[in-house]
Amino acid sequence: MGVNVADDQSAILNTSEPDAKQRLLTAAQEVFAHHGYEGASVRQICTLAGVNIAGVNYHFGDKEHLYIEAVKQAHSCMNSAQHADEPAGTPPAVKLEQLIRGMAPEMHAPASPIALQLVMRELANPGKAASVVVEEFIRPVAQRLWGILEELLPAQSEQDRMMLGFSIISQCLFYRQNRPVTELLFGKAQLEALDSGRVAEHIVQFVFRALDIPIPSQQRVGG
Repeated sequence: MGVNVADDQSAILNTSEPDAKQRLLTAAQEVFAHHGYEGASVRQICTLAGVNIAGVNYHFGDKEHLYIEAVKQAHSCMNSAQHADEPAGTPPAVKLEQLIRGMAPEMHAPASPIALQLVMRELANPGKAASVVVEEFIRPVAQRLWGILEELLPAQSEQDRMMLGFSIISQCLFYRQNRPVTELLFGKAQLEALDSGRVAEHIVQFVFRALDIPIPSQQRVGG
């Protein structure tokens, strides 16, 4: 009895199906996270996505571009908050407080384990995908922070401001990057009980006390 090719391919999405591209990205994140770029195969990804193997070339051009887009999407899913520019004339201390209060809860929120694994894997051994993530996502936030610190602390050296910026980012990033280890230390329930607003307030208090300057929002409330 002959094989009906049409029936045999019925479970495989056509490369032009509306959700084929997203299926490939979702599958790619999982496969690349577990196996790395070199260890993953296009066939594995397409099989998991339920998409014809030609779908990678159709939507992304090649494996490398699929990988870059998968890492970008994973990073976007982990960092969805928008950081709008403040109006002209906003004091630098206000800018700094608002930046921390926007960034800290974003980093505190649990990320998809697969997305986190993929991004951390790429950033630990940076390649083209890491360069793209840095240029499109990380550098704009970092430059904004360096600019605020330069405006707020003009007398400090560039190196001192850079290290201060690293300290601020590290406090926020710790909750995201080290969550698996902290869950082992303190238990998942205890970490989940931490309110994101409380985390943001803690970091704001810590930073502004270290800088020995008043917290703008508390100054306004207190008159």
